[in-house]
Amino acid sequence: MASRPDILFVVCLCARFQANTKESHLFAAKRIFKYLAYTPTLGLWYPRESSFELHTYSDADFGGYKVNRKSTSGSCQFLGSMLVYWFSKKRNSVALSTTEAEYILNGSCCAQAIWMKQQLCNDPY
Repeated sequence: MASRPDILFVVCLCARFQANTKESHLFAAKRIFKYLAYTPTLGLWYPRESSFELHTYSDADFGGYKVNRKSTSGSCQFLGSMLVYWFSKKRNSVALSTTEAEYILNGSCCAQAIWMKQQLCNDPY
């Protein structure tokens, strides 16, 4: 799953229900395996000749998870064209608006970008 971000969300969603599975979860898991069977060449690709410009993207939804109305947020960081960090998670708290969900995500996304920039700019020698 680490090299296949295209299946991250659905695999994590299915994993939430592994303690109390139903037949619909089995059909979802089979559909994931069918998708993997027809897309064996998809994955992360890191070319050698790439720039080291840091780009960060983020997005959050407002109450998108229908079970408890919690927001799902995600972020990714690229060095040039190479994906070096990404996450997608269901938030622990319920946001009262789309603006609040985006604000919370942007705070954590900026902290990650600052940390990444410090790691890239620090010269230990």
